Amino acid sequence: MTALYENPLASPSDLDGFRLEGDGATSFPLGRLRLESVRPAADGQDANVVLWCPEDFPPDVTIEWDFWPIREPGLCILFFHAKGRHGEDLFDLQPRTGPYEQYHHGDLDTYHVSYFRRRWPAERAFHTCNLRKSYGFHLVAQGADPIPDVADADGPYHLRLTVRHGEITFAINDLPSFTWRDEQPLTGGRIGLRQMAPLIGEYANLRVSQA
Repeated sequence: MTALYENPLASPSDLDGFRLEGDGATSFPLGRLRLESVRPAADGQDANVVLWCPEDFPPDVTIEWDFWPIREPGLCILFFHAKGRHGEDLFDLQPRTGPYEQYHHGDLDTYHVSYFRRRWPAERAFHTCNLRKSYGFHLVAQGADPIPDVADADGPYHLRLTVRHGEITFAINDLPSFTWRDEQPLTGGRIGLRQMAPLIGEYANLRVSQA
């Protein structure tokens, strides 16, 4: 596969051009990106954060990254193919501040896959990955999440999402979670990492390739 973008996410300089929405902090205590909120979880949606990659990607891509869960509860999301509802560059829209509704009922269209979902009791009892399409809050696919809870996690966990001709496939450590075909696929755009407080996650080796 032809690489479109590669970033080790190993030092502050690797975040040049990235945009953080919400009150979050980034650090690199183990030579990989650590993302966390600086607000208490009691602040609800206002405590959540999104970190956007500076690149704009075509529709057919494979997105890969390594993930380590450090603290739970919470959840993680990858936004992809994000752009304005009329085709605008995401970065030309009004900046958002973290609350989830701004991302699924705001002025953008996007897909978002949620993984390591450990916020609510039902999520902690039965682990799934969910794919949604926005505008709106449309759950279009669901599959198993094999990542253990923080107490038993031994990362990195390699996550891979592929979009090709409207078919979206998600896998963790090469184990397929779900596949879904969109008959009216979105046409590419930006990618972003979202976390729900108080979760702390670490990320490395972000790679986007032509699918």
